[in-house]
Amino acid sequence: MNNLKGILTIAQQTIDTQSEAIKNLGSLLNKDFALAINIILESNGRVIVTGIGKSALIASKIVATFNSTGTPAVFMHAADAIHGDLGTIQDEDVVICVSKSGNTPEIKLLIPLLKRGNNKLIGITGNTDSYLAQQSDATINSYVEKEACPNNLAPTTSTTAQLVLGDAIAVCLLKLKGFSSEDFANYHPGGSLGKKLYLRVADLVANNAIPAVQENSKVKEVIVEISEKMLGATAVLNGSSVVGVVTDGDIRRMLNLHDNIGLVTAKDIMTATPKTISSEVLAVKALDVMQTNGISQLLVVDGDEYKGIVHLHNLIKEGIL
Repeated sequence: MNNLKGILTIAQQTIDTQSEAIKNLGSLLNKDFALAINIILESNGRVIVTGIGKSALIASKIVATFNSTGTPAVFMHAADAIHGDLGTIQDEDVVICVSKSGNTPEIKLLIPLLKRGNNKLIGITGNTDSYLAQQSDATINSYVEKEACPNNLAPTTSTTAQLVLGDAIAVCLLKLKGFSSEDFANYHPGGSLGKKLYLRVADLVANNAIPAVQENSKVKEVIVEISEKMLGATAVLNGSSVVGVVTDGDIRRMLNLHDNIGLVTAKDIMTATPKTISSEVLAVKALDVMQTNGISQLLVVDGDEYKGIVHLHNLIKEGIL
């Protein structure tokens, strides 16, 4: 492989440069950052995030983070804003403008138009003496000493700093609003992430068979029940109460221990203290219990009522694992 050491050195230097810049951001935080958070919290409108060039791409990502964490936001490209998109901004909205220099022509043209209304303006800029900083109601300093680009030209470290500050704003807002994991689930109903936050054991067992035998059931009945219900196990009941579980592993061990299986009953081979879980528990909790105990099934029991079996395959099918 050509020049492996040199390639890795360049990559490491890039990461180190950006890492140092991010560490320094904390020292740049001041009362204006807190003021910006309070401006957003006190607003009855949305957050409009705008920028130009690479900063516009960062602005778009900040909007996505805001929307997914309970702060309604809209992206508005600074160039498009001066060609008709200013109508995006409503009376109660707060505008965040992202710009490294704070002095680009598009930003200088846009800001007076923004200031015509009563909208509060928050600037995220690496130049606290810039036009953007001077015109903002709150200025968040995103200064970086140098770009990771060896020519100190391509926006690299500066855009990373903008992104981190956007995340810091989003996290402050969600914590101060009391945005919970349940709220997060409502905003992310799709995919495995959403399922981990809202899918419950009841959802998994709803279409499963409910294997069950009595304590005195012969082993043949147990084998047939496990085979037909295809969940690798069956609950053992005394009347309607769960007293144990028999797995296909128990069947294999029984065959090694008994020559005459005709007299063997479910009670003889069951595990008398089966792991159980409530149907209302999150499915991801069922996975945790299975992994902790090295098992692939859990009996679902609500109070004294046996509801069925949740299997590891159910969790895999739903993308929980």
